[in-house]
This record gives sequence, C-alpha cells and structure tokens, in this order.
Amino acid sequence: MMVATEITSVPAAVLNKVGAGASDVAPLKTITDKALTMNGKPEVLFMGAEYCPFCAAQRWAMVNAFSRFGTFTGLTTTHSSSTDTDANTPTLTFYGSTYTSNYISLVTVELEHNYRIGNSSSTSVAYAPLQTPTAAEEKLQSDYDPGTYIPYIDFGNKYAQVGNLSPLTPTMLDGLTWQQVATDMSNPSSSVGQAIIANANYETAAICTLTNNQPASACTPTIQKLEGTLAK
Repeated sequence: MMVATEITSVPAAVLNKVGAGASDVAPLKTITDKALTMNGKPEVLFMGAEYCPFCAAQRWAMVNAFSRFGTFTGLTTTHSSSTDTDANTPTLTFYGSTYTSNYISLVTVELEHNYRIGNSSSTSVAYAPLQTPTAAEEKLQSDYDPGTYIPYIDFGNKYAQVGNLSPLTPTMLDGLTWQQVATDMSNPSSSVGQAIIANANYETAAICTLTNNQPASACTPTIQKLEGTLAK
C-alpha cells in the first residue's frame, strides 16, 4: 500500500528537523510498576477503536514510530466514524495487521468498528464490537487511565500516553485524503506533518528507553535528547 510505504519511510532529515515540534510540556505519564514484557521483549499496548477520531490521528504517528523498530504487514486505510466529531478522519487500522520486531512486542486492540450496530446513524446506538481485550489489558488501562479514554498507549509499564500529544488533533486532518496526510508527514514545513512527526518522535523516545537505545538508527541523538523530557 503506497500510503503505508510513505509514512514508514519519512526521511531521517525530516524526523530530526521536526524534533519535539511545538510541544513544550512533559507529554507522558510515568508508571512505576512491574515491567510489561512479551516474548522476552518490552511490550507496548495500544487500546483504541476504529470509530475514534483521536485514535485516527494517533495511528499516523504510531505507524511511523514503530516502523523504526520493526515492520507492519496488512495495514489498511479506513476512517473514523461518520457520526462522531471530526467525522471521517482519515487513518489506518491495526485490525488485521501484524507487527514484527527484534526489539519490542506491540499489542494492538481495536475495540470497536467505525459504524454503529445495525448501521444506525443514531448517536445513542453503540458501535459494533471488534476486538475484546484480555482482563489483564483492561486492568492496565483502568489502572493508569481511570477514565478509560482512547487512544491509550502503555510503553512497557514505564510510560503511558492518553490521547494525542499537543498540538496534534483530528481536526487538523479534516478534509484531507490519506495521500495528503502521508505526503505532509515528509514535509517539515507542514503543520500537519510537524504535529504527527513530533508525536512519533516522542513515542520513539519512549520506546528507546525500553530498548536501551537500540537500534541506533531509531534512537538517534535527536531522539535521545527527547528521552529526558518525556515526563516530569
């Protein structure tokens, strides 16, 4: 898929130029709990849903960040709900995809579809269920995200991210095609590209704290500089 290829191959010069972007706050919550691991590697847990516009915005950054440590297959384009705020925000879905990495394990749970049961447009009707988290996954989210907001990302029980890191919002993507978003990500002068790549850089920094700054191609000096600003 051309879009996935573009967002996983943003030039290193762009990543370095964006750096922290416009963010000037400590963006992640520190967790002091037993390390979260899977298959002998640090585990990152993502809880989201296809209907969610904030999840839609975040996946662009996540796919870029995690591709620095491994490879996605089976990613497909979709959009957030047509009846929620920021309707039809362009995105990709993790449902049906796989991720392989020598450095980390990524678990993604897409809780619900982007359409309501019975295809109803009524906001009082629930979204169709998609994937069911385990009891342990539900507990992790409720422990560190009591409001159970999504997107929720747990970086190895060391850091947690809830929602998008400022200034990224789904509103920034209103009216854009998938191709336009992907193209903007390689343009450090684009406000959309800056916001998405800054999110991706912070997420990369969080992962690098779990992998002892491996690989060097991902955990660059620019990223290592961000590691000290992740949380306060």
